[in-house]
Amino acid sequence: MNIEFAWPWLFAALPLPLLALLLPRAASATPAALRFPFYEALQPSLQTHAGQRSRLRLILAVLAWLLLVLAAARPQLIGETVHLPVSGRSLMLAVDISGSMQNEDMQINGRQLSRLTAVKLVAGEFIEKRKGDRLGLILFGDEAYLQAPLTFDRSTVRTLLNEAQIGLAGKQTAIGDAIGLAIKRLRKEPARNRILILLTDGANTAGNVDPLKAADLAAREGVRIYTIGIGQGEMQVRTPFGLRRIATGDLDEASLKAIAEKTGGRYFRAHNTAQLVKIYALLDRIEPVSKDEQTWRPVDELYFWPLGAALLLSVLIALAAAFGGRRLPARTEVRHA
Repeated sequence: MNIEFAWPWLFAALPLPLLALLLPRAASATPAALRFPFYEALQPSLQTHAGQRSRLRLILAVLAWLLLVLAAARPQLIGETVHLPVSGRSLMLAVDISGSMQNEDMQINGRQLSRLTAVKLVAGEFIEKRKGDRLGLILFGDEAYLQAPLTFDRSTVRTLLNEAQIGLAGKQTAIGDAIGLAIKRLRKEPARNRILILLTDGANTAGNVDPLKAADLAAREGVRIYTIGIGQGEMQVRTPFGLRRIATGDLDEASLKAIAEKTGGRYFRAHNTAQLVKIYALLDRIEPVSKDEQTWRPVDELYFWPLGAALLLSVLIALAAAFGGRRLPARTEVRHA
């Protein structure tokens, strides 16, 4: 690590205060005289104290000016070089958070979990592995919302996914709107690297865009869609008459398969968490991470330290002037008795 200055040319401003010596002194009015007994005996002591205060204020003023110029030059702490793998791939995750995603028909380590909780756990691991990819997150229910734009910051995308709540976007499922929003966000990205992973447990029941028409548009824009249908389709419920299996969703597998086929992607079915893990592992192999690298050096700004010190010195100068004036009132003529 080393310290550098973003604007070193500002150090040329250091001698500017010397210009004040070339300016004519301002004329001051003579205040009323004050008679003071024993003035001759006190005069050396008064001059000594006044001179000391004047020198102290001058030293503080010089230090404050040096610190201000130092802050203006923007000192920066330059970190060690960081190597980042880059694939150039732009990958958008669209996650269903409709009401049916709260059904607890998924298991991890023998524990029953809701579908959304399982997705958070498994998809979170997938996100962490996507080094070098730009990731984005769309949440959809009645409508589709962009939760995270495309970014290299995987931790933020994972955090936003973990904060998603059932019903936040409504109880129904707008698959077509989610695809349309993803196309809009991926359209400006490099061709052949636009990928959408769409995860849902239901059929399209809301929104303004038909999913198949959205898939046709995605194919024209070069967006490849991988669709994942999640949920067992039924779950056991304890009743007074014993355990009973009930349906837990209306997954439209035909539409999800058609969406994937139209765009050159694939459809996957995840009945449980283990299958969901395998699907994401397969996606890693289908969409491998490039080994190309980019380098960058982290930069931390340090200007606020000298700026804060200059402000503190300015306060000390003002206090010295105020209290100094009380101890020795300004006067140009003092007559002794």
